[in-house]
Amino acid sequence: MAPLRLPSPIQKRVEDAARGLMSVDGFQIDFATPPGAPALTAPDSVSWRLFKNPISLFIGGVAAVLLELAEPKVRAGVWDHTSFRTDPVARLRRTGLAAMVTVYAPRAVAEAMIEGVNRRHARVTGVTQGGAAYAADDPDLLDWVQATASYGFIEAYDRFVEPLGDRLKDQAFAEAAPAARLYGAQNAPASVAEWRAALAAMDDRLEASPLIFEFLDIVRRAPALPGGGQLVQPMLVKAAVDLLPKPLKARLGLEAAGLSPLERPLVRAMAKAADRLALESAPPARACIRMGLPADWLYRPPEAWSGASDQKVIRVPSDHTRP
Repeated sequence: MAPLRLPSPIQKRVEDAARGLMSVDGFQIDFATPPGAPALTAPDSVSWRLFKNPISLFIGGVAAVLLELAEPKVRAGVWDHTSFRTDPVARLRRTGLAAMVTVYAPRAVAEAMIEGVNRRHARVTGVTQGGAAYAADDPDLLDWVQATASYGFIEAYDRFVEPLGDRLKDQAFAEAAPAARLYGAQNAPASVAEWRAALAAMDDRLEASPLIFEFLDIVRRAPALPGGGQLVQPMLVKAAVDLLPKPLKARLGLEAAGLSPLERPLVRAMAKAADRLALESAPPARACIRMGLPADWLYRPPEAWSGASDQKVIRVPSDHTRP
């Protein structure tokens, strides 16, 4: 199907909102420059395809946080050392911008941002309510955080936009691994099988907590999505709950917190429409321009990508993929 554009006044408002989401704490990146500068993954990667969709990105991000908050040390680090409680919108926007930079920004920009994140993590330490010491740069915790992020984004796209199948899921996990290593996650999963193994290894540490319900309440109400997006935000949060493995969802007390049979097709319809909505001010389109491609290239059917890629895309070197 062809890229989707809204009526001009609505398109402008959405473009302005998307531009605003990419400016956090006075920090703004022009993803369209410098021309030809490669990102950590190539334009015809699965990652560029997945991360362009704001609906599945929101759903997957919330699901990832739920999985992180189920682990006591990660939960304490997130809750005691971030602004989720006091300024959830700013926190969500910073997280969203970090994801966009990691996938779409020039490699040098992404590496500089990641180094800054790592420096901040190195200062985060504490003790859980159960008395266990933790550090945000603990490799084991970093592996789990990166694993949950990859799973959330991949699974949200697969469930609500388009089935990917294990081959493309494996590719998406593998594409995320080099960036994960930059964040300090040396053993983040690089395939569906490795994700399942990571989940099984972590299973006995995942537990229910009142903070999970507090987080869900915050993210339902926080005006994280622009315009009319706030009206459907509670439904998207339910969609995120649906991504949790069923046994874990029950253990966390969330078995009744997912989508109803009537809501599920509505979320799918929104996510599918968002996958075609080309926003020229958003990082995916700006990054395409940087790579010499049309702004709406990612919003075209995937079968249309190969020819343009062969002709115009400046390829990311092969060492950007996991050996």
